[in-house]
Amino acid sequence: MTSILAMVLYFLIFPGFLFTAVVGLLTSWVDRKVSARVQWRVGPPWYQPFADILKLLGKEIVIPEGAKRAGFLFAPIGGLAAVVVVSTMLWLTNLRGTGFVGDLIGVIYLLTIPSLGMILGASASSNPLASVGASREMKLILAYELPFVIAIFTAVSKVTPMTLQLDRIIQHQAVNGVLLGNASCIIAFIVCILCAQAKLTYPPFDIPEAETEIMDGTHIEYSGAVLGVVKLTQAMMLFTLPVFFITIFWGGVSLSGLGILWTILKYLVIVTIIVLIKNTNPRVRIDQAVKFFWGPVTVLAIIGMILALAGF
Repeated sequence: MTSILAMVLYFLIFPGFLFTAVVGLLTSWVDRKVSARVQWRVGPPWYQPFADILKLLGKEIVIPEGAKRAGFLFAPIGGLAAVVVVSTMLWLTNLRGTGFVGDLIGVIYLLTIPSLGMILGASASSNPLASVGASREMKLILAYELPFVIAIFTAVSKVTPMTLQLDRIIQHQAVNGVLLGNASCIIAFIVCILCAQAKLTYPPFDIPEAETEIMDGTHIEYSGAVLGVVKLTQAMMLFTLPVFFITIFWGGVSLSGLGILWTILKYLVIVTIIVLIKNTNPRVRIDQAVKFFWGPVTVLAIIGMILALAGF
């Protein structure tokens, strides 16, 4: 009974839903604040993302005529649940240091579910613009998942003995130094950052939403609390992906002593890179995105893998 209660607390409070939601919304404020400064604006106060979510939670949910009600409402919730599980796995692994919590295969699958949820939800809305957004989201997943997986397994190939367990990857880095110190893993890290832009549907890969083209695409029919879930999932992804990259490439996170400051610095470096890419690149077409990920990005990922196998 005690262990069941502990797991419930892990998933609902720390390091699960509540912790991930709060830090994710604060990170989205950093995103908006940096974006504002790049554009010579002041930007919102720190509590603005929280106010936005609370406002949406109090508004009416409008279900479009002809929509598949269950798919339309529950698909975004599945994406939110997947992000919570990934964040909980990553933080428990980092804080415990030892003991199996999860492996890379599970994390990679779970990180795909938010995008799949938006595809299912948009397809269930019976709106043609949402269907266009869902189609673009599907093509984007097919484009970036290949180089993303190659880049992650480039890091795995540098771990001795080779393993998919998150705790052993962290232990290897504690003994042998961070994987980001290898040329192959630097290349893999760059590939992961580029793929993260697409996973977050941030410019230049905000093609499934594209407000000026398809009026927010996959999000067009969402309103009220369900739209709040969609926005919250995006904020939590912005928090979870950098933590994932830190765990795999940069030695993991620490909440003791100076390790807290070092963890925050690593986290802010990754978030800042993502936000700067977002604010300095125009949106590309879906065919350009597919060619980019299947072309130069995949080639770069393969080069990183070859260097890793060669010992670099």
